[in-house]
Amino acid sequence: MAGARRYARISCALRALAACLTVTGAHADALSEPHLTIIPRTEAEAARIKDILRDPQDFTMPERFEDLPAGAATVRVRETADAFSDPSNNIGFDGELRFKVGNGLFRKLWVSSPSSTLASDGLGPLYNARSCQSCHIKDGRGHPPEPGEQSAVSMFLRISIPDDAARMTEIEEYLGTAPDPTYGTQLQDFALPGIPAEYRLAIAYTEIPVALSGGETASLRAPTYTAADLGYGPLHPQAMLSPRVAPQMIGLGLLEAIPAADILALADPDDADGDGISGRANIVWSAEYDMPMLGRFGLKAGSPTVREQSAGAFAGDIGISNPLFADPFGECTTIQDACENAPHGDGDARDFEVDAEGLDLVTFYSQNLGVPARRDVDDPEVLRGKEVFHSTGCAACHTPKFVTHRLDDQPAQSFQLIWPHTDMLLHDMGEGLADNRPEARATGREWRTPPLWGIGLTERVSGHTYFLHDGRARSLLEAVLWHGGEAEAARDTVAQMPPEDRAALIRYLESL
Repeated sequence: MAGARRYARISCALRALAACLTVTGAHADALSEPHLTIIPRTEAEAARIKDILRDPQDFTMPERFEDLPAGAATVRVRETADAFSDPSNNIGFDGELRFKVGNGLFRKLWVSSPSSTLASDGLGPLYNARSCQSCHIKDGRGHPPEPGEQSAVSMFLRISIPDDAARMTEIEEYLGTAPDPTYGTQLQDFALPGIPAEYRLAIAYTEIPVALSGGETASLRAPTYTAADLGYGPLHPQAMLSPRVAPQMIGLGLLEAIPAADILALADPDDADGDGISGRANIVWSAEYDMPMLGRFGLKAGSPTVREQSAGAFAGDIGISNPLFADPFGECTTIQDACENAPHGDGDARDFEVDAEGLDLVTFYSQNLGVPARRDVDDPEVLRGKEVFHSTGCAACHTPKFVTHRLDDQPAQSFQLIWPHTDMLLHDMGEGLADNRPEARATGREWRTPPLWGIGLTERVSGHTYFLHDGRARSLLEAVLWHGGEAEAARDTVAQMPPEDRAALIRYLESL
């Protein structure tokens, strides 16, 4: 059980981190969490936390505070598509003002340079979208293109090639990759006039029938991805492609505030306890702090902080330079001459196309998108589904709850009991979900456990029920049935359990 493992493993988890990192000089402490101003826990607080994080034993009633998944930051449930767009409930008036300004930048449509709107120029030249909101629609999850759609807004292909020379000696088990020499690190399907776009995303699906207990059946759609209509010639012969749908945005600041030691306490890379679950931490190099850090964000936990993730999205998705990723031409490569030499928005009073103040505002907005309250926590079928969730082993990766750091300068995220249902670790999800493209320490079969909070509101917010990293699952049940690798035993149990228990499990997930 996840709660029982958490504190029993903390000392060996710290030893495991020491073993997986080779660090020198100023980079000797990858657990320093420099993005946070931490007030250490007292022994009394640590004891209280250990008690409150224990696994539930009684499934006849909700646990205390279970209806508040983000603690004091939890927001009311809206009956509209804006359910993910409210600020955290505890940020105060000044925080709400910053949130609204950040929201304006998150929604802003960027234009090409030169332009009279100097604060908004610098788009591209290659890009996937003109605004952050275009991919994270209503701050929810994106989707693969529907039949007949010519563009794949909110979805793209990452790309890299194997490169042993790119291995980081500071991080043991780091898997060396390099950008495709022609197409960089991600493929963009839009470009400014006079510059070819890089590709068009084409997807073909094959239906796979799955027999379930009680005479029920399901069908899984297996995708095949093609980078069609390539604008700059063929891909590198060893090019590795990974499809990515934009994830939902809620609760990111709270995930960032979970103590790294508490996440590592759940890691069991060698499956020492024999439960078949062997979560691993992704350790990545921080562009902002120039040191190894625990990866937390992105579908393979390839980014350590919300700010760095936001800066990378500005550069890669929209082609906007910023203090962390300064190239004014975004993702253009040296082979793409017209792209590199196109006008850009650097060099005015901003220095970059989005300056440090703008990046900080978008980061604050992203950190403080509120998590809606749980629904139906005391419904008998939901409670039965919760019991199934735990007994089947789902909670071994989708760890229900944490307590965040006590923080000196982030009161909205400070010392909150949260229920994200993720361990923030990498897990082997089997060949069916493999993208066969590594990222830092993550292999081509590993993905970070996604948070489940808010997942039952996906249709309300996004207008669809597409799940997993590439949106292939058309329902929560399909998402469960795609689980393989470490989750294969749990998946098979779900497929074989009485239909009423399976229905209860889905009902529980819909209540999150």
